[in-house]
Amino acid sequence: MAVHRAVAALVLLVLLLLLLVVVRLPWAGDLGIHAATVERLRHSLLDPGNPLVDADTPSPYYSPWMLLLGCVARVTGLSVFVVLRLGALVALALLVTGVWRYVRTLSAHRAAPALALLCLVLLWGTVLFNWSGFLGLGSLALTVAYPSVFALGLAFHFWAGLAGAVRGRGPVGRPWARLRPWFGLGVLWAVILLCHQFSGVVASLGGLATVLGARCGRGVWLRLGAGLVLGVVVLWIWPYYDFFALFGAGDGLEPVHRSLYRELPGRLWLVLVGVAALVPRWLRDRRDPLVLFFVLGALVFAAGGVSGHWSWGRALPAAVIPAQLAAALEPLESGRRVVRAGWACALAGALVVGAWTQAGTLGYVVGRGVLPEAVAAKYREPWAGYHWITPWVSYGDVVMARTSAARQIPAYGAYTVAPGYPDFFLGDEGARVEAVRRFFAEGTVWAERSGILREYGVRWVVDRGVGLRGVEGLREVARGPGGQVLYAVVR
Repeated sequence: MAVHRAVAALVLLVLLLLLLVVVRLPWAGDLGIHAATVERLRHSLLDPGNPLVDADTPSPYYSPWMLLLGCVARVTGLSVFVVLRLGALVALALLVTGVWRYVRTLSAHRAAPALALLCLVLLWGTVLFNWSGFLGLGSLALTVAYPSVFALGLAFHFWAGLAGAVRGRGPVGRPWARLRPWFGLGVLWAVILLCHQFSGVVASLGGLATVLGARCGRGVWLRLGAGLVLGVVVLWIWPYYDFFALFGAGDGLEPVHRSLYRELPGRLWLVLVGVAALVPRWLRDRRDPLVLFFVLGALVFAAGGVSGHWSWGRALPAAVIPAQLAAALEPLESGRRVVRAGWACALAGALVVGAWTQAGTLGYVVGRGVLPEAVAAKYREPWAGYHWITPWVSYGDVVMARTSAARQIPAYGAYTVAPGYPDFFLGDEGARVEAVRRFFAEGTVWAERSGILREYGVRWVVDRGVGLRGVEGLREVARGPGGQVLYAVVR
């Protein structure tokens, strides 16, 4: 009872921290493109166009979740960032309740769901590992408003529902009644894949492990097949982008994912507690679903490293999540008291180290200045944003900007010449990137720069430093943080 209360109290503190983070909504990484996506849908639900550049192309960012948030923004008139905060609250609630439901299929111990939540956010390593779709505390603080958190929350609910279905927990009677849960699971699986494809892969591997571990009969496999067929139909008819075309996007995604395979010992060594906890589970049951889940995830991750398909590294949560859950369950379910005590001590030590590693997350709530020096050293300053250009730059204006600025400016309604992120559906992406490079290159003459500005309908230029000051055809309008300057294009 005391252990349960202590763990529950710690989980409440973590959730309170994340709720306060939602209020601040620190900006880093992909927040800009998700804000831009909601902004485009607010203005046009049926034909939003490319979220980053002024082009009529589909985009995988137009997912069911973003469509819903776009509808909320359109109906309520709330700002994009307020809508993203509301979405973050929903996603966080889905994640917590999903973990609770799924862990309940694995253990009846009262403390299991709360301890599992702690392990998911703290049991990583001593080198920060912040990626969308990864559930570390620091990562969640930066990605809580991303579709990946929403998709992972749905994934835990998907695994819980699937675990119940394969065990025969569902309606009985007519064949249609027995199929309904499987159809629902098929649609849910498709929605996860549409909302965040990488989390969809993790959800699929976890689902496969659940089915393989249940030793299903022929009837279950047939119903599962029916659910999968419906899910594929949903993927096929989704009107905002061609899901199956994404299978050809691998080459463009590989370079940015290379870093997933770097510093792995430092990023993940605390997870070894969970890997060790999988061993007794395997000895008790050779088809334990967490063991199978871990093996499938580890194989995909390893295959990506061996073959050079670095984007496959996004399947890493499929290996980390089952290990973390095993670490949470073993201290509660080992047979002998002395063994449980040993596991509890090992886990407690790992959680303390993990919490200290991610203590810099506090800076997103209270500010770096009030943190102790040792904690402040772990804090990463979020991006400042480009709200300072909005008094001049209107919705739909095209801005010439380099990559880092191009990742944020579309969040305020403007377009950029080249997208700040790889865009598989944008046919002239290479030409746009080259145009930006030529425009900002030292020694480029005004005639060439002017031609680029006319070609892409550019009205504004954002640059850092003094490189463009005094250039004919540009008039300085405003200055922002970090020495940035907004120039108006003089026609």
